[in-house]
Amino acid sequence: MDADVVEAVLDVVRHIPRGRVLTYGDVAADAGLPGRARLVGRILGEGHDGGPPGTGGVPWWRVVRASGVPIPAAVPHLRAEGSLTADDRVDLRRCR
Repeated sequence: MDADVVEAVLDVVRHIPRGRVLTYGDVAADAGLPGRARLVGRILGEGHDGGPPGTGGVPWWRVVRASGVPIPAAVPHLRAEGSLTADDRVDLRRCR
């Protein structure tokens, strides 16, 4: 995978503030890769930040599906940041 593409994605994710989220599609668009949401998921899932997802200062849990449903491993992080509704979804209108 192209190192510049990986770095562009990780740079966008690094800049998502606490209590905010972006969708995979948002990250792709902001990284200059419109329509490449699955690529963003693959980059985050493969741990291109130097270790498993979540290491190296990349807040991977702040990237959610367009439906507002986070992956299960992200729920505790998002709950701690106050980003989840009572049904463990993200209110994208409020947190985007």
